[in-house]
Amino acid sequence: MGITKTDLFTDEQNELAVIAKAFAHPARIAIIEHLLKSNQCINSDLVEELGLAQATISQHLKELKNLNIIAGTVEGASMCYCIDSEVWESIKKRFNDLFEKITLSDCC
Repeated sequence: MGITKTDLFTDEQNELAVIAKAFAHPARIAIIEHLLKSNQCINSDLVEELGLAQATISQHLKELKNLNIIAGTVEGASMCYCIDSEVWESIKKRFNDLFEKITLSDCC
């Protein structure tokens, strides 16, 4: 979709699409799952856990940080990451609100 077409949609629709895009890569899902499981981790832990290059992990972390899904703090020479619980709850609510609008029926 061209960037100029986003004005055809509501702010909420555009924001939800940006959030969904952050979840659109399996490496980012794996990072989120790891952070949810461990509650926090060091960047190098993710390299070991996922088997991806440091630069690749950093790029995915950047995408998640840009949406404030994760927060990072400096610990010595390393960055320690965790899920931002307030943002996580907001994202969860937005998707739940969307999914609750759906009424399933026997036909299309």
